[in-house]
Amino acid sequence: MQELIKEFMAQKKFAVVGATDNPEKYGNQIVKNLIKRGYEVYPVNPKLKELEGLPCYPGLSAIPVKVDVVDFVVPPSATEEILKQCRELGLNRIWLQPGSENEAALAFCRNNNMKTVQSVCVMLN
Repeated sequence: MQELIKEFMAQKKFAVVGATDNPEKYGNQIVKNLIKRGYEVYPVNPKLKELEGLPCYPGLSAIPVKVDVVDFVVPPSATEEILKQCRELGLNRIWLQPGSENEAALAFCRNNNMKTVQSVCVMLN
């Protein structure tokens, strides 16, 4: 897992699915943390227009560039649906924050040859 984490952290563009403007939630803290560390961050939340001065996108397909890593900060049921979008868009580096994964999501990643980091917070790496 450490080698995979190193590979993911060496990338430049992160989509944060489940980004939020609530400063007490991980979806906000992760966006701020990645920005502070110099990553290009693409927040994804259909209810927000902007977050931390960045445009917020309604979905992965609305992001104008191909991101390197998709970081999930949503409930497992949403993760399962959004993973299908990742497959369609050719996004195969998936970071499942603690609490965003379930067995169905993990199986989907395995069955679709997606590189997956799980059970580890991106802010700790």
